[in-house]
Amino acid sequence: MDRLQQSTWQYVAEVLLPAELPMLAAHVLVDGHDSPALRELAGLPRRSDETEIRELYVQALDELGIPLPDEETAGRRLLVSLAVGLANAELSAKEVVDRLSMTVAARTPEETQFLSIAADYSEWMSADELPGWESGLRTAAHSLTVSIDERARARPVPS
Repeated sequence: MDRLQQSTWQYVAEVLLPAELPMLAAHVLVDGHDSPALRELAGLPRRSDETEIRELYVQALDELGIPLPDEETAGRRLLVSLAVGLANAELSAKEVVDRLSMTVAARTPEETQFLSIAADYSEWMSADELPGWESGLRTAAHSLTVSIDERARARPVPS
């Protein structure tokens, strides 16, 4: 998935901040995408008005024919992204919980399990409870990433 496509769910899930969008636009131009709004966005300083940045980003997507996903889709992609980050040791269990900033809907048993264990976190967990919770979250993350890989392999390749 290219950088611009990936940015759409990150934008909707609110993990991509408006201040990051001008630099993203510059990278996307280098990647070969081009539109008037994208060029204008790439030229803005990071500290520009957030409303203007957001409007230009959405306009650039429209000009390039790239739709924004709905909140449920963005939330599910966020969930998977966090599970992959945890399974690959790129994120800690606490970072996963901290990044679940929006309401995320789970559709599969693996998504439900991962989200359920993440929701069990409490800053008041005892030192004895924390390792068990982290282990459970890592196991659920692994199950979720495996299920995604299995579903991807089961899809027929379009001719």
